[in-house]
Amino acid sequence: MTGDGWTSAVRRQLSLGRVLPLGGPGDGAWLTESAARSVLRGSAERVAGVRLTGLRVSLADPDAGRLSPDAYVFTVPAPPSALPPGPLRISADFTATTAEPLPTAASRLRTALGTAAADRLGLVVAEVDLRVTGLLDGDDAGVGAAAGATATDAASGDVPLEERPGQEQRADRQEREEERPGQGDEPSAAESDEGRVARAVLAVPGVTRMAGTLGGLGRAVHIEEHAVPQALPRRHIRVELAADAGRRTLDVTRAVRTAVTEALPDRPTVAVLVTALDEPPDSPA
Repeated sequence: MTGDGWTSAVRRQLSLGRVLPLGGPGDGAWLTESAARSVLRGSAERVAGVRLTGLRVSLADPDAGRLSPDAYVFTVPAPPSALPPGPLRISADFTATTAEPLPTAASRLRTALGTAAADRLGLVVAEVDLRVTGLLDGDDAGVGAAAGATATDAASGDVPLEERPGQEQRADRQEREEERPGQGDEPSAAESDEGRVARAVLAVPGVTRMAGTLGGLGRAVHIEEHAVPQALPRRHIRVELAADAGRRTLDVTRAVRTAVTEALPDRPTVAVLVTALDEPPDSPA
């Protein structure tokens, strides 16, 4: 890879933000913060009279693991730099109109963010902290959360979500998309384990493409061996993928883990990392 290629890869990885746990300790699934933001912002945009100006997702109690090592438990090896399983906190800054009391607007926004996190993603959210950063003019009473978000996110130390026109986003996805093996083909005896895993993943409803990012060089399937106390080493598989934003993300990852486990005879442990959420093809750009 050239110097420019490495620079581009590093920037892309940084743009993903935190690697957030999906579901509970037994789910073995993670989601990038940038993917979570895309759904949370979309939900906030439908709340009339408010405009989201900053958004981040973090552990609700970052000291729990330090004070009690058993507070956060990994049942399968986690992706690099991933947050451990545990309740999360959504922190958001917003501006609002004076057409209604600020607590009322905040309550509607809090409900929208919490519902989207649980019902559309599968994040375990313990807190939704909101901060009013300004008031909107009367002419802005109908706007939602789309405008002006990235500047505050950058100022708060978070990597901003790229908010580009839909056509440009689709083009970028097309550049990164790996070739999908024909799902109707029978696996050959010479097919590698990586190929079998990819085939199994892409056959799961809700998976739109393989989308490797954390492993370097765009690899989406990572096969490793991990030592197990008083037992032979066991293989561990990590798959990185993009999922359909119209399906609940946690449900998709659970189906992927089952499919990958059943695709290999030694039934390895499996972790799933969702690096992007793709809008359905017929959705508005």
